[in-house]
Amino acid sequence: MISTQISMRMVALAASALLGGAMAMAQASPGGMPPQAQQTPNPAANSNMSSQEMQQQQQQAAGTMQDRDFVHSALEGGMAEVQLGQLAAQKGSSADVKQFGERMVTDHTKLDDQMKQVAKQLDVRMPKKLSKKDKELLTKLQGLSGKRFDDTYIDAMVKDHKKDLEDFKQEAQRSQNPALQQVAQNGAQVIDTHLNLIDGIAKSHNLMTSNGKLESTGH
Repeated sequence: MISTQISMRMVALAASALLGGAMAMAQASPGGMPPQAQQTPNPAANSNMSSQEMQQQQQQAAGTMQDRDFVHSALEGGMAEVQLGQLAAQKGSSADVKQFGERMVTDHTKLDDQMKQVAKQLDVRMPKKLSKKDKELLTKLQGLSGKRFDDTYIDAMVKDHKKDLEDFKQEAQRSQNPALQQVAQNGAQVIDTHLNLIDGIAKSHNLMTSNGKLESTGH
């Protein structure tokens, strides 16, 4: 009986010693982990890398959204240029306005075909109708004729092409998409040519001052 009790006490003491040693090792190791588990990469370094990668992904996503918005707007504007050009070719009272309208149909149809290829790449939905602003201009022109039609069309084309040229130049510089960069550069060259043409027409119709400022059409 006594022998059994002594044996039990010895076992209890041995177990207590083993438990104490294990606790000491756990306290000596940060986080209670074995020395081998401490040989891991610095979590802070991993965190910094992940943050940089996330920032790059966010920037790429934002850039893609800007590209998609530009492509959609460009297609919408191109559709308007074609329809307005068709109307100018039909209703223009002067030869230069008719010719410019025909040029708009030809050039913007080609430019739109190029832009549609990029739209497919970026999964941009094709616009089905004109913007509110362009629809209002088309409706207004449909109700005009003669000199009033010519003057209103010329005025609108000068303003539109100045804005479009700036937009295409900015997109060509900003976008990281090679295909879109190329189309935007081509578009900027085409629009610059159109702007020079319509500026000349505006001057010949006495709608522009010598310093390139549009006169009020009064329409």
